[in-house]
Amino acid sequence: MRVVLDTNVLVSALLSPEGKPAQILRRFLRGEFVLCYDERILSEYEQVLLRPKFRFDPRHVNAILDYIRLVGLEASAPVLQIPFTDEYDKKFYEVAKFTGAVLVTGNLKHFPSDPIVKGVQEL
Repeated sequence: MRVVLDTNVLVSALLSPEGKPAQILRRFLRGEFVLCYDERILSEYEQVLLRPKFRFDPRHVNAILDYIRLVGLEASAPVLQIPFTDEYDKKFYEVAKFTGAVLVTGNLKHFPSDPIVKGVQEL
């Protein structure tokens, strides 16, 4: 199975190690699914995870990003010409559509109604 993780899922996983997002992250780390990404997504992951308010160790953030690059599936998804509630979230949808992945998010309202879009509790 291929999965695209919205940044909010990754942040939640690191903030709450016992929550559902953390379970999803552990499934990726165990190789239960392939994480799909593009450079826009990795850039957002890095920018958000390194925000001082989270206090994540930069070495751990870099290790996570390096692991995603090592075992994930990098995509060059085309820009879709569809309206989006939040244009910053559009990249996750584009990569999911392009790779045939499931998009997992904690913000379903930001995405179109589409079977590929799943809430955290659905994966």
